[in-house]
Amino acid sequence: MQNSNLKNSLNLKRRSFLQAASASGLLLGSGIPASAFAAAGKQDPWKQAQDIINRFSKPIQFRKEDFPITSFGAETCQVVPTVAWISFVEKANLSTPAKGSKDCYPAIAEAIATCHKAGGGRVVIPAGNWYCAGPIVLLSNVNVHLQAGAHVYFSNNPADYAKYGKFNCGKNGNLSMTRWEGNDCLNFSSMVYAFGQNNIALTGDDWTAILDGQAGVDFPDSPYCWWSWKGREKPNTSGDIAAGNSGNYVKHVKGETEVSLNPLNPTSLQEAAPHLSAQEASFIQGEGDKWRRDSNYLRALAEARVPAEKRVFGMGHFLRPHMVQFISCTNVLFQGYQVTNTPFWQHNPVNCRNVHVKNIYANSIGPNSDGFDPESCDHVLIEDSTFDTGDDCIAVDSGKGPDIQYGPSQNIVIQNCKMHSGHGAMTFGSIMSGGIQNVFAQNLVFENSHWKTDPLNIAIRLKSNMSRGGFLRNLHIRNITVPNGIRTTPAFYSSLPGSAIPTKSVATSAGGIITIDCGYDPINDNVRTRPPVVSDIHISNVKVANVDTKDGKFSCYQAIVILGPVASDYNGPAKPAPHIVPVTNVTITDCDLGTPANAANPLYLYNVKGLTLKNVRIGNTVHNKTLSA
Repeated sequence: MQNSNLKNSLNLKRRSFLQAASASGLLLGSGIPASAFAAAGKQDPWKQAQDIINRFSKPIQFRKEDFPITSFGAETCQVVPTVAWISFVEKANLSTPAKGSKDCYPAIAEAIATCHKAGGGRVVIPAGNWYCAGPIVLLSNVNVHLQAGAHVYFSNNPADYAKYGKFNCGKNGNLSMTRWEGNDCLNFSSMVYAFGQNNIALTGDDWTAILDGQAGVDFPDSPYCWWSWKGREKPNTSGDIAAGNSGNYVKHVKGETEVSLNPLNPTSLQEAAPHLSAQEASFIQGEGDKWRRDSNYLRALAEARVPAEKRVFGMGHFLRPHMVQFISCTNVLFQGYQVTNTPFWQHNPVNCRNVHVKNIYANSIGPNSDGFDPESCDHVLIEDSTFDTGDDCIAVDSGKGPDIQYGPSQNIVIQNCKMHSGHGAMTFGSIMSGGIQNVFAQNLVFENSHWKTDPLNIAIRLKSNMSRGGFLRNLHIRNITVPNGIRTTPAFYSSLPGSAIPTKSVATSAGGIITIDCGYDPINDNVRTRPPVVSDIHISNVKVANVDTKDGKFSCYQAIVILGPVASDYNGPAKPAPHIVPVTNVTITDCDLGTPANAANPLYLYNVKGLTLKNVRIGNTVHNKTLSA
């Protein structure tokens, strides 16, 4: 492990956050009265949105010099046909670099270093097929640009992403500081990575400029692939992964997944966190040994407040890397390229400022292939892009549990985009412990073009629970078209024993056009001490069409599903438990939500105060009323 102090290597100004800030009337972690933001929210919201858009009217500037990777020894590769997974349940004929292809990683790394040292410019990847056995790591003032027809095939050997990181972790590899599902750790580098850089860009001429993660191609000398690490036992209809009907699906090695007990993880959390009392360790671990699964073990380390540099994964562990992850960067541009077949999330900027996303194609429908997840980012514009994903198309996040040092995601505009398959077209959370505020989405088409075989589960989705907590406020959404409806059958999550919500009784996993879920998948969180706060959500002009199903013409299963915080899910030591507030001040205006398949119960409401419907058509009924439940 590197001996340098992590805080110096990160060069971050970490802030202290109070878990009870929302309840105390403060903006979480800022010391600013929430009333000040409420006042700001009373301004014309779409003027706020335009102010954010105007910040991006002047493009990021780079020095006018090109650094072609061929000048540093890169050579194109031959590709050969292969049959590989393109989703959890479907294979297709693809191409992959021939064995023995020249690795372009050294040339790309040298080109970026030379460009950076010269004061910046463009590192150009020309047309052709390129094999890269390691991460593309951006440095300040560098624009990595793919010309039309450039196809970068990233190695599908996990060891190649544990070679070049700055943290020497012994047998785990040379790892990078990453964030995985909202928690910091040392892990495999993402395939395109940046940390603490300024003025950087990843661009392409058009969507024939492709970054290919090869996540469904078999590992070298193995019948398994990156997606095997998901550990899904079989296709299902829970809403997590489209079940399909082929009878075929990605297999995995028992014990070699993110949800398998990993014997490398300690048998007691106190081994990794000796500062914990036995009672504290037991509370975080929960019953049994599920906490020793890699995905849960990281969560446990975060809850135990183990420093990030001591949360070591990489080789011997099974947390899949992101395709593109930039952390603590300022002035960032993503424009004009396609990503495909990604091991995990497609894009995840964390703690970045001034992020412009324009005309990208996020095209990966494997497990957890979120399209674009800005996490604790400030001032983001996502526009003119298309998403076809195996998870949420866009998900706004802000850290999980105690890892909220970067603050909320805020001042975000999403406009003029198209969404196809996915869990949620426009999603907030569930990784939102740091809060989400001032988000504006407009002029979006949730095309759902694969509605017959792999339908969009939910159109507009919020998800949190007593573990994720956080707040969502000042959210404005308008002018949404859903020409092929969404999924017309429900999917559910299991409730906790003794919950006020009967298990698998509320269709929060799939089937609701507008779904606010404050009880998201609670059985997978041991520490449930952070009640979420959701308020001031305003949605207008959503038009949803019906599609022909075997049972009739429907647009969804239910039109609106709002499950407010479930007080019985709280399991903290506080007596009495903290005040659990309902979802408040939600307005839905001038919408036609089509015909729900569940005609008897087109709406579901729990712990909601002040849901106002104005000129909202559901089936043959137009609603003008205010509801609480």
